[in-house]
Amino acid sequence: MNATTTDVADLGTILSVWAHPDDETYLAGGVMAAAADRGQRVVCVAATAGEHGTGDPDTWPPLRLGRLRYWEAAAAMAVLGVSEHRFLGLPDGGLIEWDATGQALVGDLLDEVRPDTILTFGPDGMTYHPDHITISRWVTEAWQQRDRPCRLLYATTTVEHAAEFGELYEQWNMYMSDERPTGVPAGELALHAALDGAALDRKLAALAAMASQTRDLTAMVGAELYARQVREEGFVDAPLVADGVRVETQDGRARTAAPTR
Repeated sequence: MNATTTDVADLGTILSVWAHPDDETYLAGGVMAAAADRGQRVVCVAATAGEHGTGDPDTWPPLRLGRLRYWEAAAAMAVLGVSEHRFLGLPDGGLIEWDATGQALVGDLLDEVRPDTILTFGPDGMTYHPDHITISRWVTEAWQQRDRPCRLLYATTTVEHAAEFGELYEQWNMYMSDERPTGVPAGELALHAALDGAALDRKLAALAAMASQTRDLTAMVGAELYARQVREEGFVDAPLVADGVRVETQDGRARTAAPTR
């Protein structure tokens, strides 16, 4: 794996917080595996079991699919070397209705794990999925309420990736909004993992373990194109705001200013 700007070793203890099992593997699987290999603590959390993630609910009713996705996630985490994986047990597709509970659970995670780095969605949720956007907000608010005790990294696409695959994603109706992510130039990312060789094979194996979500897509686009789509993982630092003024730092920590209470 090639990483630019931030070395994985500098991330320390990682808390990786997402909405559904497979979000974390698509967006941070390579980073988490590299950190776990170095002996860093990696705690990965899915708010839901993704029990509604199917186009065939008659064959895969929520109870059955949720159970399967628990098993698939366990297999994927084993491939990535992530031994601490948790589910919050909240309902797929309805996170916005669980604001108080969800934000409290996320806050408890920050207090317990005391991470050096949090990985999660940016405010656009990558695909504008309401659950993704809600997770981003919960994590950001919990982080802000604790005076930004660690680095918060938002997953993002790159300008280059959007240019190469944007039309394909449109064909798949991936975006749950009329808006589209513009992406960030690869050279401006805080963390950029470009997977190849064994690191890419490992991520692909973890995704293959989540067959209920990945099997049909891989068959449709072909293994080579699928590998190109998933090989990159990009993150930007969450912006800091002090007294309503944005404060830019290189590492996401509030060193130049802090909010008044």
